[in-house]
Amino acid sequence: MGVAVAALTTLALLLALELGVRALGVAPERFANTARVVSPRKDVLLDGYPSNPRGYFDLDLRDAATRERFRSLAPRRIDKIAQRSPWVVECRYNSHRFRGPEPGPKQAGRARVVVVGDSFTEGQGVKEPDTSPRQLALLLEAAAPGRFEVHNAGRRAHDLPELLTVFTDALALEPDVVVYAMVLNDGARSPAFQARQTYVNDWILDRRRVQEDADAAPPPSPLEPRLWTLARDAWEGFRISRETARWYRDMYGEANADGWRETREAIARMDRETRARGGRFVVALWPLLVGLDGRYPFAEQHAAIGAYCAQAGIEFVDLLPALQGRRPADLFVHPVDMHPNEVAQALVADAIAPRLLR
Repeated sequence: MGVAVAALTTLALLLALELGVRALGVAPERFANTARVVSPRKDVLLDGYPSNPRGYFDLDLRDAATRERFRSLAPRRIDKIAQRSPWVVECRYNSHRFRGPEPGPKQAGRARVVVVGDSFTEGQGVKEPDTSPRQLALLLEAAAPGRFEVHNAGRRAHDLPELLTVFTDALALEPDVVVYAMVLNDGARSPAFQARQTYVNDWILDRRRVQEDADAAPPPSPLEPRLWTLARDAWEGFRISRETARWYRDMYGEANADGWRETREAIARMDRETRARGGRFVVALWPLLVGLDGRYPFAEQHAAIGAYCAQAGIEFVDLLPALQGRRPADLFVHPVDMHPNEVAQALVADAIAPRLLR
């Protein structure tokens, strides 16, 4: 009898909690998938987002004129994307396949700075004037008029060793200063270590809350227990976060010894080749946008990369202090796209500029 009463009491409590959660409108966050459209010539790209929570995106494909402006990029897909991920950011690339205007001839007395990196540098989800290279250019011009020009040599979806190709392409711009804007996921990985990535979320794109095929996904059932779904999401988030943290920590340790050695060799090569051309090489390390308002989980990895650069005589700027203390969500491009937004891009430019003025 006592067991039955306890069971009924527990059931009644769970039902009351379920009704309370529903009355408050609490539900797991789900978003339609992000979208990407590239022109046939690969000189224009659109990043599409399912919502505009910060009001930052100002191109809406649901607007007929905007849709027609970009229809040539993907005539068969543009209408579908307008329904699913209508808020877009436009990226235009020059003949070097870097974002931004075409570089002109070098000018005497003007140092050419090239920022090499991946999607953080290119500025995925950020308008071109708000990218860190463009913001860096403005800061340097204000501090030392006519002394510097800055070019964005970021190329998304490139890690080491592929980033060495980006670096080689950047050398064609004849830089006087190369800033390698490193992100922790740039590190080279052994095949065995790379296989572990399928089990983690990289803290750059939050795939847990994205419906991979929003058009085919059925709407949530009104009978689905929200308490269960919320608890499952919380557990899954904890599990994935734990595995992700371990993966990033191991990337710069014994578990990925071959990859970490290859990473150091790649940094040394970039430094060596820049110096051989009479240039200056600087490593500027981005933090991942997680734990910035508490205990940042990768301080030891930043220290390891900084220690290697110090030992090798390579200039190093740790960008963690520039972002630490900020709420990570305030620095995201979008709730499911944890690339740095315009605020983070500006803070990073502020941190790099004084080093280049020395």
